[in-house]
Amino acid sequence: MSGVIRIFALASVITSVGCGATTSGSSGSTSAPVYTPPSSNAPTTTANTTPTEVNSSQDGVIPSGQELDVRLGTTLSSKTAKVEQRFEATTVADVTQNGRVLIPAGSTVRGVVSAVDPADRLHRAGSITLSFDEVTVRGRSHPFRGMATNVFESGGIREEGGTAGIGAGAGAIVGGILGGLKGAILGAVIGAGGAIAATEGKDIELPAGSIIRIRLDSPLSIR
Repeated sequence: MSGVIRIFALASVITSVGCGATTSGSSGSTSAPVYTPPSSNAPTTTANTTPTEVNSSQDGVIPSGQELDVRLGTTLSSKTAKVEQRFEATTVADVTQNGRVLIPAGSTVRGVVSAVDPADRLHRAGSITLSFDEVTVRGRSHPFRGMATNVFESGGIREEGGTAGIGAGAGAIVGGILGGLKGAILGAVIGAGGAIAATEGKDIELPAGSIIRIRLDSPLSIR
């Protein structure tokens, strides 16, 4: 009798563990949960407003997976952008490691439009995919691979007037960004491979001054 009780208890445990799985058909096959990305960026999300500290045991190496925020220097739109079109942005905040500034705020980051899909009757919403491949630090160029993970709206260069860029020498934050930041760009969502898409049937537009959060897909060595 005790053996029967143990078998019954084990069966109960197995049943309770598997209750979250989805069954299909009479075969009883299961399917793993599918991750569903959010339909839009949360409006309360904000870009980085403090120096970014690198979490790496290697001196002068920014590891793969590290994120940093950059500000677009020109407007990019899925309506007018072309594949392989080059563009530039500047880092918003210092990237530091153990008190040392690896990448000062205001450093130039270069990227390329790797894919673009204008809005039309067939595709409805437009999308644009941006890749990043180079940063210039103190006059030296450093190659890397990066992709967009989020987009934010700011007052832009025009609203911030002559204060834009003064942080490059003083460090910390690019001048004016704190006052001009307005939060996540509504109506935009980041899809697979870093594609920035509109959530409605229209083209996606990233005005000059928009903040893009980049995730490094390769280590970046700053010596």
